[in-house]
Amino acid sequence: MAKVIRRTVKPEWALLKEQVLAELIDLMDQNPPIGLNHEKYLRELIAEAYSRQALTLGDEEKEQFLAYIKKYVSSYDLIEPLLKDKQVSEIMINGPDTVYKEVRGELLKTDIKFEDDRQVRFLINQIINPLGRFINQRIPMVDAHLPDGSRLNAVIPPIIKQGSVASIRKFLKEIITMEELIRLGAISEQMAEFLTVCVQARMNILVAGNTSSGKTTLLNILAGSVSGDERIITIEDSLELQLKQSHVLSMETRPADNHGEGEILMRELVRNVMRMRPDRIIVGEVRGPEALDMLNAMNTGHDGSMSTIHANSPRDAVARIETMCMMAGLDIPVAGIRKQVASAIDLIVFLNRYPDGTRKLSQISEIVGMEGEVISMTDLFRFTQTGLNEKGQPNGQFHSTGLRPMFMHKILACGLQLDPKLFQG
Repeated sequence: MAKVIRRTVKPEWALLKEQVLAELIDLMDQNPPIGLNHEKYLRELIAEAYSRQALTLGDEEKEQFLAYIKKYVSSYDLIEPLLKDKQVSEIMINGPDTVYKEVRGELLKTDIKFEDDRQVRFLINQIINPLGRFINQRIPMVDAHLPDGSRLNAVIPPIIKQGSVASIRKFLKEIITMEELIRLGAISEQMAEFLTVCVQARMNILVAGNTSSGKTTLLNILAGSVSGDERIITIEDSLELQLKQSHVLSMETRPADNHGEGEILMRELVRNVMRMRPDRIIVGEVRGPEALDMLNAMNTGHDGSMSTIHANSPRDAVARIETMCMMAGLDIPVAGIRKQVASAIDLIVFLNRYPDGTRKLSQISEIVGMEGEVISMTDLFRFTQTGLNEKGQPNGQFHSTGLRPMFMHKILACGLQLDPKLFQG
């Protein structure tokens, strides 16, 4: 990418610029804000600034200054190349001087620089204003779903010291397949075959992993193995799953509006879905008390349900589910929650994102029941790292632990087969 040079300002425009931008910031902090990109407002503000400074600029210079201000408050062109680049999966603006991009899991610093922090703030509002959203001193944080499926999260001072910060997680239209994951070395053929059969046999699967480890990508692939004649209902914070079956209903949470009203939480959707006669319930990610409702669904005949969760290991995923269930506010003892988890979830599939950006499916663990008041788990497959190659990528191998899943009888009851050699260690 070509280096972006800061735009210069004529000396005689400096004070004029400060007055106009100060007025624009005040307008942004009104509730609701006035349309910042409307030329009518810009012309009025500039005319008032001319008057205060007793400037006698010619018509041509006035139009030049107007064009400059319009360009300043509409800085979308600075990040547009990143938005159009199909290799870029995320854009991170850490203040006016630091912009990163993520390419194939690797974070790379770009040469993009904004003129100052205010320009970043104008950019954020330029993106979210058409959605009826805005960010200002009264609402210093925003999480917005963009029309193309991408997601923007932004925070501005004073609650963050680095300046206005934004991240845009792009919605990638290309659907990655299981074959592609195998080719990339993210999963073994044996693991892929096992998971595909587990989905077809209606095992309840929880995909766990650290940030940006590929949880949603794998969930999308697994859900793609569901039979086309099943009624699938997905629930997400932002619609990322791209299922091709004919009978798919997609539900999405809704944030509160600018008056704090109209919020639709994940938990409400999970509860409602159970009244919609789903064959499969797929929750994009559990983050709170909806975990309890998801377990209830899995334990009341909705076999083959799937979800994702942020966790550092399969055991950590179980602990986080327990904590989320306690957030539901019901007086359920921990032992009761653990029994729910043990009876509801069959498999935890753990993905790991390594420091170099490489993603691998590092564990497939089965929940086999309870031992006293502790959930018992066994690993069926693992990735064992043996070192790093010359590119700093993890070396190692995928392998079976030699254990066969306890639910093998369920697979056979569905008329499905797995080669016994799959489980040879």
